[in-house]
Amino acid sequence: QVRLEESGGGLAQPGGSLRLSCVVSGGSVSSLDVGWFRQAPGKEREFLVAIRRSGTGGRTVYADSVKGRFVISRDNAKNTVFLQMNALKPEDTAIYYCAADRSLMLSSLPRGENYDYWGQGTQVTVSS
Repeated sequence: QVRLEESGGGLAQPGGSLRLSCVVSGGSVSSLDVGWFRQAPGKEREFLVAIRRSGTGGRTVYADSVKGRFVISRDNAKNTVFLQMNALKPEDTAIYYCAADRSLMLSSLPRGENYDYWGQGTQVTVSS
């Protein structure tokens, strides 16, 4: 059973940076499609970015709302996917989740309902 555990959340100032980690157990991160999502209070879950499994070339897909500010990466040796978040804004405040699946089509990556495995989430608060 694949398990995901996020960490790295916390309080950041506007314009600051945070790096979130998603540690995978029970499977190899290189063989999983992994996405990051967030959910703010009173709002729907929002797709941020995903990275495809290595066997498909590891292509990344970004939501327009975070393109140029957030960067996803994968460390196979640590079995971890990272989300580097830069130029943070107060509207980035949310609970951030990583999700994984063994096989998704490229067009399916932005849809959370397609992922089989989810972490518990980590809170990110951007405030001065």
